[in-house]
Amino acid sequence: MLDTDFFRRWMTATAVSVDREAERLTDLDSPIGDADHGSNMQRGFTAVTAMLEKEAPTTPGAVLMLSGRTLISTVGGASGPLYGTLLRRTGKALGDAGEVGAEQFAEALREGVDAVMALGGAAPGDKTMIDALVPALDALGDGFLAARAAAEEGALATTPLQARKGRASYLGERSIGHQDPGATSASLLIAGLAEAAGE
Repeated sequence: MLDTDFFRRWMTATAVSVDREAERLTDLDSPIGDADHGSNMQRGFTAVTAMLEKEAPTTPGAVLMLSGRTLISTVGGASGPLYGTLLRRTGKALGDAGEVGAEQFAEALREGVDAVMALGGAAPGDKTMIDALVPALDALGDGFLAARAAAEEGALATTPLQARKGRASYLGERSIGHQDPGATSASLLIAGLAEAAGE
């Protein structure tokens, strides 16, 4: 079972890896975006860890709802609403349970990913965070390490794609040959699950 502490560890592990990879995320964003994805995500997840310390939510759902709200209010650009929606919708789907099973979490996360697709209008293959999240979801039944590997592969697989959504889509064919920064940060979020589980 996954308890409140697990979800706090997930957010903290993600914050640490976003902090470590912020420069690389910005480097990926430079040729096809606004060159601010790393700093935006860093600011957002730093705020998330501070808010979790301050408010100390007591259920898995509450951890994710608070984290999502914090990202929406602190992250600039499209990333704040997209990541915020992902975590808030996942948290809402978990409800008030003090612990959740792996299957329940997978179903809730799918609701979160569906909400992101609805909000951003993106589908797999559009060169967005969805290209990391959907493979991770599909692999989640085999454990967090499998989900992590699938997300990382999904992010890498965005390199030869032409962007069809978001800022990068304005570049047309010039977006080809660049790994998507949103898919890359999404793979860090999924990797945080394995770290939170001590895998």
